Amino acid sequence: MWLFGAFSPINGDKFLLEMPHCNTDNFQIFLDEFAKQQQNEFKIMVVDNGAFHKAKKLNVPENIGLIFLPPYSPELNPAENIWQNYKSKFTNKLYKTLDEVSDFITHHTKKITEDVVKSTCAFSYIFDSIKWTDLYV
Repeated sequence: MWLFGAFSPINGDKFLLEMPHCNTDNFQIFLDEFAKQQQNEFKIMVVDNGAFHKAKKLNVPENIGLIFLPPYSPELNPAENIWQNYKSKFTNKLYKTLDEVSDFITHHTKKITEDVVKSTCAFSYIFDSIKWTDLYV
């Protein structure tokens, strides 16, 4: 089980999907579903250089733009702080089934508020060059 997610440091929105594999096909499903959320909004996603993020057969929807991090720099990805939050609560526990893991994800996701997303993902480099709040209506 893999958890795909996108988080907005601008308004605190979050979008998560549990997927059976971490591959191009599932990333495509994630992008397609994410694109359906607030369709008139252009979404910028910061991603690492995983092969499935750059696959030639990937069809990035028109309302999504991918920004690739430099190699070996996960600390620049705001989403990594959200994932660390999940991992810290997930580790050292025994889950007997994938349904129990899914229940954990659902329960924990409900606790991640807009304010938590904004404070966790608000990296200074995101805000230094553009005043996003003037663009966000």
